[in-house]
Amino acid sequence: MIFNDRTFNGLSVFTAVVESGTFAAAAEVINMSPPGVSRAIARLEKRLGIRLFDRTTRAVALTVEGKAFYRQILPLLAALEDVTSTASLATKAITGRLRVNIDPFFSSLILGPQLETFMSRYPDLKLDLVTSDRLGDMIGDGFDLAVRFGVPRNSTLVARKLLETRIMTVATPAYLARHGRPETPQALLGHTCIHFRDPETGRPFEWEFHRKGEAIKVPVSGRLTLNDARTLHEACLSGHAIAQMMTFGSDDLVKQGLLVDLFPDWPDERFPLYAYYPSRINPAARTRCFLDFILELAKN
Repeated sequence: MIFNDRTFNGLSVFTAVVESGTFAAAAEVINMSPPGVSRAIARLEKRLGIRLFDRTTRAVALTVEGKAFYRQILPLLAALEDVTSTASLATKAITGRLRVNIDPFFSSLILGPQLETFMSRYPDLKLDLVTSDRLGDMIGDGFDLAVRFGVPRNSTLVARKLLETRIMTVATPAYLARHGRPETPQALLGHTCIHFRDPETGRPFEWEFHRKGEAIKVPVSGRLTLNDARTLHEACLSGHAIAQMMTFGSDDLVKQGLLVDLFPDWPDERFPLYAYYPSRINPAARTRCFLDFILELAKN
């Protein structure tokens, strides 16, 4: 296949369709008519000799070959855009659109309050945040980056650890005044606890306690099971039960006296935050600036 201006235009239209989800939405993004988008995709498919999309009257979806092709060209287009941006004004080099699959807890409690700072710092960047408790198919869904809590599963994606946060066991002073304070993790068997569902398995997380290489599991009980960290905070703050939560985003509740850290002598259970991106080639400048901003938040 000869690489010329028409081929490059076809690649641009192709990525716009993947990121927008439909031919019509892509047409609006790149200021092109829907029939023009359709013709550009048809020409590209003819040049490649493969079918890139399955089309229906309501939506389009990448074929297996289309996903593989997108995976291959994405880092190349990102690198080209990065080089172009670097050659422009240094303070305005961060341009384009960044689509991020992000953990709901991190998005609402950590990132959300700081988004004005980030958006003001990069006025030429368009940010598309999609909160989800699942990683899903990054390539097929058109994401440049994902930010998720938990240990990485086997994947072709690049995983970069951003931070680790301690897991603490907490209750309100009012709950402890009514039910007494458990002195050991095993004493939780006599208390009401809130279960939190693991989005990967669909089952509640086990309650674990770690210190100096020692680890124990306690089969706690309770009638409430949640899958949203903000609701977990609110339910625990209501005095309903004891909960386990990350110190990241929750430590101020302990410092303010709203929650009590029950077992500070069991400090070694950790939960990681990872960034995922689809290629081992250095991510584009807009991706790197977003990761750097997250690391800033982690230090504060």
